[in-house]
Amino acid sequence: MNDISAAEFLKRQSESTSFTIIDVREEIEYQTFNMGGSNIPLGTLLRDIDDLDFEKDIEIIVICQRGLRSETAKRALINKGFVNVKNLVGGLLAIRKLNL
Repeated sequence: MNDISAAEFLKRQSESTSFTIIDVREEIEYQTFNMGGSNIPLGTLLRDIDDLDFEKDIEIIVICQRGLRSETAKRALINKGFVNVKNLVGGLLAIRKLNL
């Protein structure tokens, strides 16, 4: 299964595990709160997916507010040959719930 829970994401991030984050929210959402990584809004990602400058075999974790846009992005990336893509289940809302 190509998903990661909020708890596992935070654990791996605190351990400085190597992975790439793609945040597919709009720029204003990203500026308000983010977990780092590249901000590539979903529409831009889908439009420019053939021009992405990421290796096809690196681990990519795709995030958004609730996990819906990132699920779409994950599927698009997998369809383009990326082999290690995970969706953050529950999105940043799940992260915030753990950090309360």
